[in-house]
Amino acid sequence: MTEPVTQTHPHENDPGAARLIVLSDGIYAIAMTLLVINVTIPTHLADAAFHKALSDALPSLGAFALSFTLIAGFWRDHRRILTALPAETVVVTRLILLGLGLVALLPFPTGLLAAYASQPEAVALYAGAMAAIHAVHATLLLLTQRQLLPSAAASDAAARRRFTAQLGSNVLIFGLSIPLAFVNTEAAMWFWLTLIPAHYVLGRRRR
Repeated sequence: MTEPVTQTHPHENDPGAARLIVLSDGIYAIAMTLLVINVTIPTHLADAAFHKALSDALPSLGAFALSFTLIAGFWRDHRRILTALPAETVVVTRLILLGLGLVALLPFPTGLLAAYASQPEAVALYAGAMAAIHAVHATLLLLTQRQLLPSAAASDAAARRRFTAQLGSNVLIFGLSIPLAFVNTEAAMWFWLTLIPAHYVLGRRRR
């Protein structure tokens, strides 16, 4: 989803950070697994009913694929941020836990989106959850930027700025899609695709 920071500082000797990484991996794995619960087809169906149920399951499969891809990106970004933390603080830990709580909640808006994609509240809730997680990640990068040594490599600093800009664009796009959902739900969901050109443009400008 986003370009990660290039320089990492593993915390093998920091038990607090190591526990956060293990906890994060577990929550992301559980959230990814729970997404598939929304993809179900009743048993013992006749041919016609089976094909109809299979067709009805396509929105759930689409929501699963979308959310799995986004959560995988969240996990990659989150792990890069964790391993690059110069130091663990109370504020940073609380932000990390807030982000993990939002990730653990994602199967709920994903299920709503699959079942009620025509309802603006469902689309807005999904977009709001995505915007909130990206905002947490961007805030973590901005906070920890102050902890970096002034002698940090220029290439690493540029990578962090590019990473933060991409996260900010994610927050903006998902955030703008929330009011758009109450005008046209389909337009709001198509609007999410602007993440691709936004990342491309930001990447080229930073280079």
